[in-house]
Amino acid sequence: MKKLGTIDLEILELAIKENGTFNENSLESSELKRLGVGKILDSLASLKDRNLVSLNKDGSFSITGIAKEILWSDNIPTWAKILRLLQTKSGTIDQICNTLRTSKEDTLKELEKLRKNQFVLMSPQRVKEKIIRIYEILPEGIEKIDKTEEKGFEDLESSESKSGIEITSIIDEITKEIKDSEMSQLKKDNILEKLFKIKNKLEI
Repeated sequence: MKKLGTIDLEILELAIKENGTFNENSLESSELKRLGVGKILDSLASLKDRNLVSLNKDGSFSITGIAKEILWSDNIPTWAKILRLLQTKSGTIDQICNTLRTSKEDTLKELEKLRKNQFVLMSPQRVKEKIIRIYEILPEGIEKIDKTEEKGFEDLESSESKSGIEITSIIDEITKEIKDSEMSQLKKDNILEKLFKIKNKLEI
């Protein structure tokens, strides 16, 4: 997969919004205008060199099939698109859905699987007196998406099962250590009850 920078992503996302083709007017009316003409031209030249956009006779640009295969192809499972996107930049659920053109329901479902697999991290952040959830990729997520270059897109469920087994094992180890500890029985019972709730909450 060709790696994308944040500006690359913005330009390709603009192309998707404009049904595949954009021109100078499209760039002027987008947030990309903040970068200035020089920076935009450099980015377009880089995208063209990597065969991610093509230059049309009328001076407009079109997104190529190769570029669409990165984030917008039906051949790519949603979980992989999410990891590829987060590898370029973190974002909220709305930002992820807007970029990938996916439904909120499906995206949240896949994000939850990725979070349980410890491929992504959800961090609550305060923005303008509101708490929003920011999703970012973890090193395990980068390793997972990089492996798809060689092995293809295996079922994420298999990874999820493995992750569940590992978490269960860790909880069981902690439970045993608490039972063998010298702390009071009341304190043991309180901690064990919390571990039991965690295990149930994780549905493992």
